Amino acid sequence: MKKIVVSLVALASLALGADVQTTEKPLKAHSELGYVQTSGNTETEAFNFELDIKKEWTKSVLTFEFDGQYATDKNVETKNKYTAEVDYGYKLSERFSLDYLVGFKSDKFSGFRYQFYTGPGAKYKAIDQEAHKLSLEGNLLYSVDQYEDVWVDALGTQLAYPYDGVVKDHISVPAYKDDYASYRIKGVYDWKILETLKFKQELTFRGSFEQADKYFIYSKTALNNKINSIFSAGISYKIDYVNLPADGKQKTDRTFAFNLILDY
Repeated sequence: MKKIVVSLVALASLALGADVQTTEKPLKAHSELGYVQTSGNTETEAFNFELDIKKEWTKSVLTFEFDGQYATDKNVETKNKYTAEVDYGYKLSERFSLDYLVGFKSDKFSGFRYQFYTGPGAKYKAIDQEAHKLSLEGNLLYSVDQYEDVWVDALGTQLAYPYDGVVKDHISVPAYKDDYASYRIKGVYDWKILETLKFKQELTFRGSFEQADKYFIYSKTALNNKINSIFSAGISYKIDYVNLPADGKQKTDRTFAFNLILDY
């Protein structure tokens, strides 16, 4: 499925570079980089990276978003996850537009090999002021959740690894793939507290039409302080919630980060 991510990046790159002659607004990019390393009694590394690219021409708007985290503890990988989305929108007015979304998510320690979703939708700018902005989105999606293989012993007890270092009699339960009709609702609120200080709250709810208790929630709360025309410093708190997690996995994954931010 890495080919899907590569295809998303290629699609965004081609479209962002297309029709340069009719571009009304320059390409905008926003990136966030955070890194933490400890040594001595503990040896850990944590890395997070976000990239948002936006291109507008005539009535079209194309965006590419990437959000990834990676962490190790004593050189043992403890987190490896990323989400990539490409969204094409067509403005019907200054506040309302139609769009088409393609998304891919990979989280090595969630029990999902990958999650893929795509479908049409609409966006509306509910508030569009200098200090306050609120945008609402809704999409009807076709979703695919590919679960990881599960290894169990002769008694049916799930093993942490194929051989688990203890039990010799083990079998592999083939990976399960669930494809279903779903929907996504997203809200993004921006508050310009001061000229150099901004608050942002993003909330996403993605659920299945076929199974009411199967849903995913993502929240990001951020506070950014502008240093100059390009650089900012910020803190962010992310919550990734799965109501029906894979066997043996937690429902909630939290990430708190200090970031260096670039807008260009």
